[in-house]
Amino acid sequence: MIDLTNFAEGAVAERFNIELQKILENIADPNTDPKKARKLTLTLTVKADEKRDIANVSIQTKTVTVPAREIETKIIMDYDPRSGIVGAELKSGAKGQMFIDQDGEVADDKGNKVVRFK
Repeated sequence: MIDLTNFAEGAVAERFNIELQKILENIADPNTDPKKARKLTLTLTVKADEKRDIANVSIQTKTVTVPAREIETKIIMDYDPRSGIVGAELKSGAKGQMFIDQDGEVADDKGNKVVRFK
């Protein structure tokens, strides 16, 4: 029979390894669910000639990986008479609430630094 390692001058094994690498990288990605299944499909399509002594073989690989996890955030919506409906990402956790940002400074609910003059 056929040794898949050498089949099509090693191209089958090469394609398999390329697709397997995609799966391993997808599993290692912290943005994906590690428990969901990934799939690698190796399809051989065989078509014989009229004499049935030669067959053309088409080989295709297909990988199904897991998409990145859904990301959620909130947008504060308002109306500006000049612009119409406007939106900005809610950074503080509650509309109108100030918070201490990553730099240790006070910021408004949209993340804009609040400047206080003394």
